[in-house]
Amino acid sequence: MSIFREAVSALRTRRGAAVVLAAVAGAVGLWVFRAEALTWAREAAGWIREAGPAVYFAVMALVPLPLAWFTVPAGELFEARLTLPGVIAAAMAAVLVQLSLSYAVARYGLRPVVAGWLQRRGHAVPAVTRANAVSMVLLVRLLPGPPMILGSCLLAVAETPFAIYLMLSALVALPWVCAGVMLGHGLMNGEFAQVLTGAGVLAAVVIGVRIYRTRRVTE
Repeated sequence: MSIFREAVSALRTRRGAAVVLAAVAGAVGLWVFRAEALTWAREAAGWIREAGPAVYFAVMALVPLPLAWFTVPAGELFEARLTLPGVIAAAMAAVLVQLSLSYAVARYGLRPVVAGWLQRRGHAVPAVTRANAVSMVLLVRLLPGPPMILGSCLLAVAETPFAIYLMLSALVALPWVCAGVMLGHGLMNGEFAQVLTGAGVLAAVVIGVRIYRTRRVTE
């Protein structure tokens, strides 16, 4: 299982550096081209609304981008058609589809390749059993590490039992989806109470994750 933990650690380090660089580059780009970006954003929102929620959430299910890229604008885009609970439900449906598809592809497509590569180097593919599945899924989903798609691939290659993988991954994703939808809708409409609700959900998730990390370190 050490190979599994080393993979998570390596991805965590690389992801942290990439996030910082992307954030700085994005902030500079938005400031320089802020007028053009605002115009483009308004046009893009119109195109997305015309395409409809079915297309939007299908793309969310199939394209492995960060959840916030979809959840934050989703409430403003489709609240009039679906209501906010409907937007959250649609987003969670997309998350479940992505989790299932990524597991299937990695489990039955990538695992043989990874197994052969490790065997040539004298290692075996780490396997997650029912006895340690809960802790392994939480390790990948809650500790700073790979984004959702890479975490799904790691867990699938390690043969994590699908039911445990899907249930825990969805439960971890749910508060992030709720927070993103409410926070984005509140910010874009000037609804202070909704902003506070979304921020509160986000803060609760962050505090919960920090408590979990502390407990993992002290165990």
